[in-house]
Formats: sequence, structure tokens, C-alpha cells
Amino acid sequence: QLVESGGGLVQAGGSLRLSCAGSGPTSSRYAMGWFRQAPGKVREFVATISGSGGTTYYGDSVKGRFTISRDHAKNAMYLQMNTLQPEDTAAYYCAARTYTVASIQLNDYDYWGQGTQVTVSS
Repeated sequence: QLVESGGGLVQAGGSLRLSCAGSGPTSSRYAMGWFRQAPGKVREFVATISGSGGTTYYGDSVKGRFTISRDHAKNAMYLQMNTLQPEDTAAYYCAARTYTVASIQLNDYDYWGQGTQVTVSS
């Protein structure tokens, strides 16, 4: 089970930190990722992190602004979002796959959270 938190309303240029709490005895070893979906658009890749935490990838639109990280002791994953823009407005979903290798492909993920809304005002 994955549960996101930390979404909200922020002005352009502001920051938010999303959290994803995982459960289960092996979830701390899974690769995990963040995806987002804006109204009327397909779900898109944001960032991913390997099971060890040593490998990360980012979508082009967030590179340099967002940082993905994880805490194995807490079975948690985070997305630090800086310099937010109105186009970052979307529902953000955390996901996990039963492999340790990070993936940017939506279909590679087996478990999904319910999502948390991020709204950036101009």
C-alpha cells in the first residue's frame, strides 16, 4: 500500500515536498517513482529512484527543479519540488515496482497510491 501526502496550493516560484509512505516487508527494496496527471492529459513520468537509492532519473520538464529521495528506515519516498510553475499543476502519484531497477515507464509499476493534488497559482 502506498499513501501520498504533502500536496496543496502554492504560488508560482514556491516549493512543496511530497511524501509517499509504503508498507510491506520488502517495499523498501523496490524501485519507486512519481508520476503526475493534469486534467485532460495522460499520466506522465516525473522522477524515479532505484531500490538502493543510488540511481535517479527525471522528466525533462522537472529536471533541475525537483529532487527525488527515499528513506529506507521509514519506508518512505519524497519529492522535493522547487520553483513550481502553473504547468506543474496536477495530481501526483507515487508508484512502486517489484524490481530494484528504476524505470521511467508507467507500465512497469505494479503498485500505485491514490494521488495528492498540487495546484500552482500564477
